[in-house]
Amino acid sequence: MNKFNLSSLIRDNILNLDPYISARTEHHKEKNSIFLDANENSFGSPLSFLNSYNRYPDPLQKELKEKISDLKNVSPSQVFLGNGSDEIIDLIYRIFSRPKIDHSIIFPPTYGMYEVSGNIHEVDVIKIFLTEENYQLDLKKIEKIVNTHSKIIFICSPNNPTGNDINREDIENIIKKFTGIVVLDEAYIDFSNQKSLSKEIDKYPNLIILQTLSKSWGLAGLRIGIAIASEAIIQWMNKVKHPYNINLISQKIAIKALENKDLFFFHLKNILSEREYMQESLKKISIIKKVYPSSANFLLAKINFSSKNLYQYLMKKKIVVRDRSKIILCKNCLRITIGTHEENEYLINQIQEYSTKK
Repeated sequence: MNKFNLSSLIRDNILNLDPYISARTEHHKEKNSIFLDANENSFGSPLSFLNSYNRYPDPLQKELKEKISDLKNVSPSQVFLGNGSDEIIDLIYRIFSRPKIDHSIIFPPTYGMYEVSGNIHEVDVIKIFLTEENYQLDLKKIEKIVNTHSKIIFICSPNNPTGNDINREDIENIIKKFTGIVVLDEAYIDFSNQKSLSKEIDKYPNLIILQTLSKSWGLAGLRIGIAIASEAIIQWMNKVKHPYNINLISQKIAIKALENKDLFFFHLKNILSEREYMQESLKKISIIKKVYPSSANFLLAKINFSSKNLYQYLMKKKIVVRDRSKIILCKNCLRITIGTHEENEYLINQIQEYSTKK
């Protein structure tokens, strides 16, 4: 194991931070109490059926974290919830990277917010491209780049926009050797045969795993991102985050959704079945040069000509996909989310029709 020292990675101003303590941090679930501490409207909202929402939400989302910890088989103290994973990425930069001094490392093509958030915080973002043949990590290049100013490494697996799993041994190799923070983004892990590394949190104190309720759980509108990490890292996240970052409605709906696992697995099975249908159907169309292997809920398809033309044609047919052709190693590629069978069938028919005109 590497010589990982959490305190040495945290910015000095964060180490000395005196955090804001909200009125409900210590007494959110006091029973039979009269709450006169948070300057709320004690008479309720104008709409009687919204009366419970005149109170601030639990700032640490204890009930929701209990549900998630049961689902992920980790301790609630190892779970942090953000307003989407984007808030968590922002927090990681704020806590661990000094502006204009440190840098992060990313592996394009990958999720764009790793770079955007770094730019916002004036942290250099070093890019080491994935291998062109199969979108995997280049360990030799990574080893050459890493130095004392390397604070964060972002790895997305399954990767977005390519859809493939990153080799597990390579990921663990980096975690073991790197003395900074490794962020493993597992937003699409439920669609993959690869197991989550969340069970290894106790083994890897420098690992932060990102997951979400937006993808497989179908709750993108709630904006609930999940970080699973050591209790020490989670405590720092709780110290730096905004007081009430997850609203009460989102917490309540998410709790109800997590209690309905049967429907979750039913939808997951359908998505995996439709992914296979889409892969096979797209491969049969002459203008599709390649459909990349996917462990996510989308496919990356390479077109024989400018993907922009097909993208615009599909837009006219009221089908919105993502043109990824401007991203490195994704020339003439469209990213296509797996829809319902009716949506997928309509898409395939429209691409086939366009193909016959070429």
